[in-house]
Amino acid sequence: MKKLSLIAMMALAALSFQACNGGAKNGAADSSAAVKDTADSANKVKDTTTTGATGIAVTADDAKFATGAANAGLAEVAIGQLASEKATNAKVKDFAKMMVTDHTKANDELMALAKTKNISLPTEPDADHQKKKTELAAKSGADFDKAYVDAMVDGHKKVASMFEDASKNCKDPDLKAWAAKTLPTIQHHLAEIEAIQKGMK
Repeated sequence: MKKLSLIAMMALAALSFQACNGGAKNGAADSSAAVKDTADSANKVKDTTTTGATGIAVTADDAKFATGAANAGLAEVAIGQLASEKATNAKVKDFAKMMVTDHTKANDELMALAKTKNISLPTEPDADHQKKKTELAAKSGADFDKAYVDAMVDGHKKVASMFEDASKNCKDPDLKAWAAKTLPTIQHHLAEIEAIQKGMK
């Protein structure tokens, strides 16, 4: 009986997540409806005004980590796709392809987890990451490679710190476990990109 009610709650959470997403897509045709701030706001409303199976199943800090992780992951994929086409350095190109593969997998796992917790996630990178992608797209050759590598070192330091914190402090056991499982991959990315950066100087 306990298992059945848990399945029913998960199904209900998934449905309300889809309904919430559908509302954002079908409402105003504003692409900003899918970015991190909007997802954070949607989670705050769920957290404070709803209860039971339709309410958010995690704390505000846990939801904020989930939206931040999703935002960073989406940016890694978008910028990685750009770099896998534009990079001239073979190591940089290979790293960019690894970003697309690894972060797509992590994004899919987080999306599935968020559905079970009724957490709204962004579906595209935020304005800062979009701006960074535009700046990178304007560069070419060695200039592009250096700018991409520098951005990846900086970004992975911040993301590694965010995941390290979440792996220790998330209240939700599933989010905490996902952060702990994903952290070594991010740390590996950081070590790889720092080695590439040293080799370019």
